[in-house]
Parts: sequence; structure tokens; C-alpha cells
Amino acid sequence: MIHVCSLSRLHATVRMTRARHIVTLLGVEDRIERPAAVPEANHLFLRMHDISIPADGFVAPEAAHVENLIHFVQGWDRAAPMVVHCWAGISRSTAAAFVSVCALKPEREERDIAWTIRRASPTATPNIRIVTLADAMLGRKGRMVAAVEAIGRGAFAEEGVPFRLELA
Repeated sequence: MIHVCSLSRLHATVRMTRARHIVTLLGVEDRIERPAAVPEANHLFLRMHDISIPADGFVAPEAAHVENLIHFVQGWDRAAPMVVHCWAGISRSTAAAFVSVCALKPEREERDIAWTIRRASPTATPNIRIVTLADAMLGRKGRMVAAVEAIGRGAFAEEGVPFRLELA
């Protein structure tokens, strides 16, 4: 199971879920304290800004970020939950959760995963750049992008509604 939350809810979510793996998606200048229950080897920190188009002074999500994410989740033993978070729990983290399920469950339909995310969190707005890069890497032939476009932008919020995403 994957739990998605904001940075402000990271420690509480890890405690509540007893997660042993974390994916962090924050800007290059951001710092966090890894929850003590999660070994350093089980924490992937992807440093990127929440942008969909490259812009001066910002780090856009790149292929290497998405490759690292896919490799990390494929190495997850699933014995305990994983927490995926970004600053607000709205865009980068929801995209990473979507990509993770697509990578781990290639037989699962993209639209089903995207609509599961929408039902779980009215604020979820997966970062389209992350999704587009993953779609190409996973050979999903545009279906991941179409699925995210189909659910549309989530409700405006400063912090996302935390949710869990089943792999099944």
C-alpha cells in the first residue's frame, strides 16, 4: 500500500502506517528529517521543483528522477507500506504514486488508477511532466497522460488531502 501526504504530515503518516520506505519529492533547497523508523537505504529523495515546463532557476522533473523512482519502487519488498510525499501532497507526490502503481502493476489500467486517486483525494493534481516521462519509460503509449488528463485538475488547496492507494 502507498500512502500519499504533504511534508507537514510525513512523520505522523509514517508512525500511523508503520511505513518502512519513503519517497520524498522536494526542491533542491528543501531539507527534511527522515523519520527514525525508516532506514536511510529505504528513503529516496528526488530533488526537483513542482513545475511542468523547464524554467530558469528551477529544477524540472527529468528522466533520471523518474528512472530512480521506478527503480526504487521495483526494489520495495512491500512487507510494509510506503509513504510518498512532496511539499503539499498535491502534485509531485500524486504523480509519483500513480507512476509507482503503473510500474508495479503493468496489467492494471491507467484510467482505473487515476480515478482511484481522484476518488481518494479531491485535491490530487499529478504533475504532468513526471507522468509523461514515466509513460514513455513504461511503454504505456500515452495512456498514463490521457488518464491524468481525464481526471482533471484537483480542487485548489494549500495542502492536499492525504490518501492511500492500493496496488491491487
